Order: sequence, then structure tokens, then C-alpha cells
Amino acid sequence: MKILFTGASSFTGFWFVNTLAAHGHEVVCPLRGDIARYEGVRKWRAAALKPICRLIPEMPFGSDPFLELARENGPWDLLCHHAAEMTNYRSPDFDALRAAQNNTLGLRTVLGSLKDLGLKGVVLTGTVFENDEGAGDGPLRAFSPYGVSKALTYQVFRYYCHEAVLPLGKFIIPNPFGPFEEPRFTAYLMQSWREGKTPSVRTPDYVRDNIHADLLAAVYARFSARVAESKSVLQRANPSGYIESQGAFAQRVAREVGKRLGWACELEVLPQQDFSEPLRRVNREPASAQIPGWDEARAWDDFAAYYSPVG
Repeated sequence: MKILFTGASSFTGFWFVNTLAAHGHEVVCPLRGDIARYEGVRKWRAAALKPICRLIPEMPFGSDPFLELARENGPWDLLCHHAAEMTNYRSPDFDALRAAQNNTLGLRTVLGSLKDLGLKGVVLTGTVFENDEGAGDGPLRAFSPYGVSKALTYQVFRYYCHEAVLPLGKFIIPNPFGPFEEPRFTAYLMQSWREGKTPSVRTPDYVRDNIHADLLAAVYARFSARVAESKSVLQRANPSGYIESQGAFAQRVAREVGKRLGWACELEVLPQQDFSEPLRRVNREPASAQIPGWDEARAWDDFAAYYSPVG
């Protein structure tokens, strides 16, 4: 397939594009920013992607340059819209309405142009942290204004895909981890252990759904092919990984990394004080059952090697 993919420089976007390309698809990736200004892990991801896909900087979704790119480089089989407004996404002041507007800019025109060029379907990524997604404590409210923006984005896509008579697939992301990840929980654990420190687990009681990025990407590639081949108007995927408390997951990471790298991997598990988020939120479809032959041990090997001082 020929795929127009947004959001390739993000952590999950990087893994999705890698896997789509490995399956033999041609992937063209318009980016919002200027690659020359990327720093840190985003710069590394872009460098790793260059040999396997076409990266095109400074082409935000729905902009005139984006539309020109789409019209001049078709036909397209699939639009994978993974990009989303995330600046200060953890802030309670995050503007959900503005973010949804940016995420869906010119959508009706985009879909019309791509359909004229043979588009077979659309895959939109959502998050288990938006309202009415996943399984857990009810009501299934959004975790934050960012979660609200993702839910609004989906509703706009759903409306205009229906209007354009285009199949829409919604792919719900839980908590991915792996090589090239952002400096969040598992990266914090690994960096601390690498420096000989003992990291603290401050929210051990939250039950979350952590999943290897390569397994998530394998399910994404499979789902994307299904959306392009199907006539179903609306499809969903809710892949899940390790469903357990964050305290148990931290201990799992410690065991797997410790036996591979020989690190002490000690943890300070603190009594949880902050319960501002829902206690439990997870996906519902075990991902490993969907990908025959997926090698869990190798995924842990790759994860440990990425953080190894000699890796």
C-alpha cells in the first residue's frame, strides 16, 4: 500500500512507520516541524526513519502545503492520522478545543482530495486516556483536557468519514514503552538504574496497560491493512499488554532488565498519595494473541540493549 502518515517523529509514530515499511508499504510522512530543529530522542527517531520512508518537514495536517503534497503524490491507499496537538498536554490549561481544531484542520477537503485519488480508508489513533475508551472505573471520563481533545478529534473524523463514505478505523493506544521512548516512566526507571540510583514509584496502585512498542506496532500494521481491505464503515482496535498495577509493572521491568544487564534494579515503592486519575484504565484485546510468533523475550532483549551503556 501507499500510505500518507502523519506524526512519524513521535515515539509510537516511529514504531508504526518502521513496522509498516517492514511490511513492504510505501510510507510518506509529512511532519509539522523542521527536522533540522529536532533535538534529543526525536532527532534520533527522524534519523532512523530517513532510510525507510519519505519525511517531509513543515507540512502541518490540513495546511495548503499538505494538500498540495497529497494531490501531487497520489494515489493513496490509506491515510494514517497519528499527529496530534500535544504542546503542554499535561497542563490543566491545555486548550482542548483549539487542539481538536488543529488536529482536524481542513479535514473535509483532505478526505475529498484523497478519495478522488483512490483512498480506501482512514486510521486514526486515539488514547485509552480519552473519555469512553478502554475498561476501568466508571464513568470512563477523560484523564485531562488532552484526552478531551482526542475524543473530539475522533468525533469530527467519524462525521466526515461517514460523509465521504470512507471506512474509519480507530486504534486505541494504552501505555507503550520501548526503545526511542520519551522520558516517561520506564525511561525514568532505566536512567536511574543506569546511574546506580534507586527510582521511586509514587503511583504504585494505579492499574495501567503497558505494552511493548514493537508489539503495539505489529497490531497497528495488521489493523491498518484490515481497514484498507474492508468495506466496514467503522472499526476499532484496543490492543492490551501487561495489565497490572504500576508497582507490579515496575517490578516486572526490574526483573527483566536485571537478569539481562546485571544491574541491581532496586525500587522505592512509596505509599500512593495522589489519586487524581482513575484507579484503573486499560484496553481489552490481548495484543500477543493477535500476532503469532511475537517474541516477548526478544522484545525485552532489545529494550535492555537500548539502555545498556555499551548498547
